[in-house]
Amino acid sequence: MDHLNPIHITREEIKSGTTVKKDRNILKKEVVKLQIPCPQSVNGVGLEPDPDWSFRTLLSELDALEKKLNISSSVPLPFTKTKSREFYGEKGTKRTSKAFVMKISDEEFEDSESENEEVRDHDRSLVKVARFNCDEVYFSSSDDDSDDKPCLDIQPYLMNEVGLVESALYELTHEHQLGVKEEIRNAISALETDLTNESEESSSAHTKVEKYREARREVERKFDVQYQRRIAEGLDNHLTAVQRDHELKSQIEERRIRNDAAHEEAKRREKALQEERLRQEKAKAEAEVQAKLKAEEANRIALEAKRIAAKEAAEKEAAKAPKAPTSEVPQTAALGGPNATSSGALIAQSKGSGNDKTNKSQSAGNMLRAADSALNLERERLQKLKELEGINQSLRSSSNEDFGSTERHIARLIRQIRGTKDSVTTKATELVKIFNNPRCPQTISIASFAKKVVSHCESPDSAPFACGHVIILVTSQFPQAMDLLVAELQRACIYTVPKHISYSKSAFESKEAYWKVLGYQEEDGKIESKKDYLKRLESYVRLYGALVQTEVAGRQNVHGLKEGWAWLARFLNALPANIYTAVALNAFLQTAGFGLYRKYKSQFMKLLNIVSENFLNTLRSQEDPELRPITADIQSYLEDKKFLVEPEGRSLQGSLLSSVMVPDSDYQAQSFYQHSRNYF
Repeated sequence: MDHLNPIHITREEIKSGTTVKKDRNILKKEVVKLQIPCPQSVNGVGLEPDPDWSFRTLLSELDALEKKLNISSSVPLPFTKTKSREFYGEKGTKRTSKAFVMKISDEEFEDSESENEEVRDHDRSLVKVARFNCDEVYFSSSDDDSDDKPCLDIQPYLMNEVGLVESALYELTHEHQLGVKEEIRNAISALETDLTNESEESSSAHTKVEKYREARREVERKFDVQYQRRIAEGLDNHLTAVQRDHELKSQIEERRIRNDAAHEEAKRREKALQEERLRQEKAKAEAEVQAKLKAEEANRIALEAKRIAAKEAAEKEAAKAPKAPTSEVPQTAALGGPNATSSGALIAQSKGSGNDKTNKSQSAGNMLRAADSALNLERERLQKLKELEGINQSLRSSSNEDFGSTERHIARLIRQIRGTKDSVTTKATELVKIFNNPRCPQTISIASFAKKVVSHCESPDSAPFACGHVIILVTSQFPQAMDLLVAELQRACIYTVPKHISYSKSAFESKEAYWKVLGYQEEDGKIESKKDYLKRLESYVRLYGALVQTEVAGRQNVHGLKEGWAWLARFLNALPANIYTAVALNAFLQTAGFGLYRKYKSQFMKLLNIVSENFLNTLRSQEDPELRPITADIQSYLEDKKFLVEPEGRSLQGSLLSSVMVPDSDYQAQSFYQHSRNYF
């Protein structure tokens, strides 16, 4: 089938109708398609609002217009149709109205174009046709029909002829439709433009929002990095400041420790100088006392010689006379003590036998009260101590090492002694290691040990029995340390010798000088009170009593119960009964009485009888109110026979259990003052 080209029919051709009449032969062979001479779509929108229109629809619209014209007009219009137009086929069959397309080939269109022009000129003068009708025309909805079937035969006319009014009305209607379509197209184009603009604006706004969001993220990221950097810098500054403060505090603490150590060293040296000065004063006073005693002894010997000479002369005269049958029975001196030649004589002398030589004088100028044996032992021990101090001083001056750390270590170990077996064994072992340490001379360690033990017994939390065990464990391996420790103890308290010095205005310049000789301490130019002195006196005597009665299995106590028995006998023979001697006697009996009774039994009971009959009676006869508490305490000890009961703390405990033990300070204070009363 040949290619079909569309036929463009203008408005004038439709009005004249000549083209349709002359092209009947063409329509019989070719399909005709009516198209508008303009683009079919703009921006995807079709220009024809109703492309599938039919002739039936057009005829119905024309009939409706004619009815409106007849109703509005009073005179019937010409060419008024009373029957609707219908389409018939070639054989008289009725066809339905459908949309049609008119097409024609290019060759036939060119041949018929000249004929159409001639017919149009000829017929234009005869009749003017505004409408046309096609019947039995082949309508095709596609240009791609490749069928070679012949076209259907059509009627010899396109449409019925109509009048001028009907044609004009159709023209107006067509123009109105075109206007409406144009407005619709314009509205659609405007809407499409607005939609495009809005889409572009929306895309632009979305792009701006995305850019703004990305910018905000970048700004927030920078802020986060900056904030983290500030936090890191602040943390680093804080840590630097903390480290600087810690270093500063460490420096301050180290400086304070050094200052404290220097202050302690200065105080120790000052105290040593003060003690040395006191010792010199005491030695001077004792020398003066010894000189006076020797003079008094010489006078007494001279008087005794005169008395003996007078007695011999009287006896010679009596011999000449008749002898009397009566004779005097001498008083026995043997009391059956542990040493019949020493202790028995001492007890007998305490009853008035006068067999032991003491520095006890009946004259008013006799100030020093002590046994000669006790004074000799004291002198020997002090001499050893002075020699040791001289050696240590030369070692300190010749050596560049500081032995203060060793001394502080010894003091710390002694302060940590508690009444348990583990504590005693551990501390004694560590002290022995210090004595054997070659870096520190043994003489310095021993001297420091003796001094620290004596100074520690003044503390309320000291444990005298536990300290006694440590002393025995150490001195059993270093025997020379015992004499030095006893010398330190006797230098701190004269009643551990035992000896007593009575006050005499001729011998002492003032009461303060006398108190210094007794052992009162001076601090900031003031002498300590009598109450404080008696407390220290009791502490020293309790330590001495605990030392002499301590017995450790497998170890020898070189200053044991034998020395304790001698101390008690010398005490009762030489010392007077007063507040100082009463406190010393009570402290000694409280700690050593149990051990002495276990060993000496009846001999110890005889000494207690002397205490009850002589010492206590002398205290009562003085009628001094401050003596009443201590007198009652000693009497209670004798009457209740407390020497039969083991004192608290004498036996070491296996361990300290929190369920059965009290705190150390409370326990030690209770143990230390359990037998003391407020008699100071």
